[in-house]
Amino acid sequence: MRVNPNPFPDLIAALDQTQQQINTDLQQVSTGQSVNVPSDNPAAAAVLLQNADETSAADQFLRSIGSIQGEMQNADSALSSVVTALQRAISLGVEGANGTLDSADRNAVATEVQGIQSQLLNLANLTYQGSYVFAGTATQTTPFILDSSSPSGVTYAGNQDVNQVTLGNHFSLQSNLPGSQLFSAPGNDMFQAIQDLITNLQTGTSASIGSAVNEVSTAYNYINTQRVFYGNAINQLNAQQTDLSSETTQLAQQQNTLGAADLPAVISNLVTAQTARQATLEAIGGTARTDLFDYLK
Repeated sequence: MRVNPNPFPDLIAALDQTQQQINTDLQQVSTGQSVNVPSDNPAAAAVLLQNADETSAADQFLRSIGSIQGEMQNADSALSSVVTALQRAISLGVEGANGTLDSADRNAVATEVQGIQSQLLNLANLTYQGSYVFAGTATQTTPFILDSSSPSGVTYAGNQDVNQVTLGNHFSLQSNLPGSQLFSAPGNDMFQAIQDLITNLQTGTSASIGSAVNEVSTAYNYINTQRVFYGNAINQLNAQQTDLSSETTQLAQQQNTLGAADLPAVISNLVTAQTARQATLEAIGGTARTDLFDYLK
């Protein structure tokens, strides 16, 4: 019988290997993941790293979509209020054009239209999260300011630029319209139309009031047309949000398939490794008390 005169190195190596297995199993139980360091599974680790990058990008796009949706919904709601206000101004103009009204009655109507004018100015200066929505890209500049020297009564102080945002691979979207396009475009100047209606209610004739009402109607129709931009953009955002949410779900499923630990199997391996470790420790302890005569008994 051949006896290993120095079994300690083999026992220590076995103990170290068992301890490494225990550490690996404990980490998998703790994290629920089978791949915690690249050496656990280099191929899976590379895929999981790419998966994490794609998930992070999709999450960022979803957060951006949420913010832009909020701004666009507020913009569309403001334009809806603008349209409602213009409808009221048209009704008042038609009332004011009635030849049976005297100057006092028309001045009273003009005063109500002036209230609508102030409302329209507030709506055109809409802010969202501290930024002006209808100022182009000059979002810290009040877009429309009162200006008595201007025929329309206001001056546009924003710019003509628009924001283009990327919200996914191969998906970008224009996220705003400048106020100059919405409210003061040549031939469709809302503020000019309202100012003309006020002026003619105060000093004009029934015919001139009727002409001003037509101006307001033109602005009303134009803004209704411009609202289509926000409706289409919101629909595109909703579709992209759905696609990104589906992508994140698929990525999560892929991550679970590649990286999730089989906990029952891991726990079974852990118990086995702990038993083997205890046996190795006992063997190391027993070896210290063993000599050649023990083998010859």
